[in-house]
Amino acid sequence: MIRELHEKLKNQKITAVKLTQDYFEKIKKTDPKIQAFLTLTEDLALKEAKLVDKKIKRGEEIDLLAGIPGAIKDNICVANVRTTAASKILDNYIAPDDATVIDRLKKSQAIILGKTNLDEFAMGSSTENSAYGPTRNPLDNERVVGGSSGGSAAAVAAGEAVWSLGSDTGGSIRQPASFCGVVGLKPTYGRVSRSGLIAMASSLDQIGPLANSVEDCAIVLSRIAGEDLLDATAAQSANKRYEDYLNGDIAGKKIGVPTEYLDGLDPEIRKIFDKSLEKFESLGAKIKLVSLPHTQYALATYYMIMPSEVSSNLARFDGVKFGLRINDKKDDVEENSENVNRSLLETYMDTRHYGFGREVKKRIMLGTFALSSGYYDAYYLKAQKIRTLIKKDFQEVLEKVDYIYTPTTPEIAFKLGEKTQDPLQMYLSDIYTITANLAGVPAISFPIGSIKAGEKNMPLGGQLMGKWFDEEGILNAAHSYEIN
Repeated sequence: MIRELHEKLKNQKITAVKLTQDYFEKIKKTDPKIQAFLTLTEDLALKEAKLVDKKIKRGEEIDLLAGIPGAIKDNICVANVRTTAASKILDNYIAPDDATVIDRLKKSQAIILGKTNLDEFAMGSSTENSAYGPTRNPLDNERVVGGSSGGSAAAVAAGEAVWSLGSDTGGSIRQPASFCGVVGLKPTYGRVSRSGLIAMASSLDQIGPLANSVEDCAIVLSRIAGEDLLDATAAQSANKRYEDYLNGDIAGKKIGVPTEYLDGLDPEIRKIFDKSLEKFESLGAKIKLVSLPHTQYALATYYMIMPSEVSSNLARFDGVKFGLRINDKKDDVEENSENVNRSLLETYMDTRHYGFGREVKKRIMLGTFALSSGYYDAYYLKAQKIRTLIKKDFQEVLEKVDYIYTPTTPEIAFKLGEKTQDPLQMYLSDIYTITANLAGVPAISFPIGSIKAGEKNMPLGGQLMGKWFDEEGILNAAHSYEIN
């Protein structure tokens, strides 16, 4: 779709301003039901669109993404735009600078329509944890969109944006992509700079694109990837244009299917998954059963490491530096240190009590406990050791095969409210996606079929994971599946 729109813009069959206006009209018409957006940036978008149109009229070359409207998850900073991370504690926060990915998108002259809804601080698997209310699935408004990048997935699925950016800590791009029937890519850890992303779990977080096609995801990735002096973990990309690697040829490629991911799989999902394996075989790929033995410990490992990093990262939200501030009693404080200290502590506690939602508080408490004296070795350190074993599993398997293939999720999108009272069931939604984050490998979700649910057909995604920094490989394999 991006390439088609680019040709129309270049040949002046449409203007960037008109295209942008059309998307805002679509948002105003459909978003009241879906609630994919938290903030619209109409002035910013139209200003950039006018510049693109002027450039085209002068006969100048434009980037493939120039003039193409997209949406940004609201935990990624856009300068002078409200950035909330879907939390009341940041309700009044205006970002002073652009995230590195936003700076790069602006240099490409991409159009930013607005900021999308998410689970608060990206903590959740349904986008029901947002302080501003849930986002509804465009395919069935009674169902969730997945999380935490639910607003970004919904905006693309509803036709409210051509592309979007999300962040993925344990499946937060891929799971909503599966639930909404779009494509979502979690790049290798370090492929994309995290500078300007409001951190959740710094060793797991990664920014990535969502779109209606694999090629569109590749185009967006090409514009945001690469090393960054503001993020020491960001690696070089050698100016790769990932869309140029999509030749659709996977003949002879070896695809590993971990037996651990098939145990207990829902029969309907297994049937669709098996058909997708047959399709890969028909394209010339070789299917091989493999084992990732430490997968059984992945969920427990993830829910030990992630809350620990959450506890550390969210300590900065204290009611002093920025954002919400509750119970500022400085006028009532007496001139002695005891009362001053007590008042400051009250400010911290009240701000965090009223500013953070239930899920965020729960993860902070879990992480603080795991990092506390006497429990650090028993919990956090042990989890890190198991993480190393999980990564070793991937290293050994990826020496034998080119890609690892699994279902993206163990289910289709569930009903709103269905799992809010059962955290364990909610956490299990990420059971097939968290290993890619723990190991740091790239992973992509793309539609492979649908399941009848009431009167609606709800989509299901397949997930390809690849070698570290081999985004072009998994993109091409998913593209081959998509176009055949």
